[in-house]
Amino acid sequence: MDRKELDHIIEYLKHEYLGEATGHDWYHLDRVRKQALRISREEQVPCTYIIELASLLHDVPDEKFVEEVEGKKKLDHILSRLSLTESEKSQLKSIIYSISYKGGHEAELTSIEAKIVRDADRLDALGAIGIARTFAYGGRKGRSIYNPDVEERTNMSIEEYRNGDSSSIHHFHEKLLKLKDLMCTETGKALAEERHDFLLRFLEQFNREWTGQV
Repeated sequence: MDRKELDHIIEYLKHEYLGEATGHDWYHLDRVRKQALRISREEQVPCTYIIELASLLHDVPDEKFVEEVEGKKKLDHILSRLSLTESEKSQLKSIIYSISYKGGHEAELTSIEAKIVRDADRLDALGAIGIARTFAYGGRKGRSIYNPDVEERTNMSIEEYRNGDSSSIHHFHEKLLKLKDLMCTETGKALAEERHDFLLRFLEQFNREWTGQV
């Protein structure tokens, strides 16, 4: 696969995802790509084109936004236009279909490429950008900012995680605060520390304001 093909993928994704309102827009894809390449350098992984492609395409078949069959067809159509071997396509799809959190029902990863893409995607769910994306997604899904009468959910099925009653603040406890300890690479673990701490500081301030302490 040459650079021209990658540039075509980028232009296609910009057209498809610019203006997307849940926080899974083109800029999210580009940030994940850049973080994945950064992690690859730190982890001394020399061959990164599969990592870069998986980072860019990881949301194409995401069941949060598209029906399973439609998403698979869309991804297969994109891959059919790339000069990749069948082995490379298989590796790429294996990464894309294995990085999602799914309410804690995540796949066990065996390749360094998948670990890097998963870490890069999860870093974008942490820190200031992670906070902004959480409320963007919650608003689009019709969730309240916070509802103290709703209980924090544990041991959810994938369906319950996707569609159960929750709030954006609950999402911090149900997913985001767990991500630091689920990072796969040493680089990902180090990068997650500061962003995780920022989430904690935000929640502390949110609670102070919510309860009228400030």
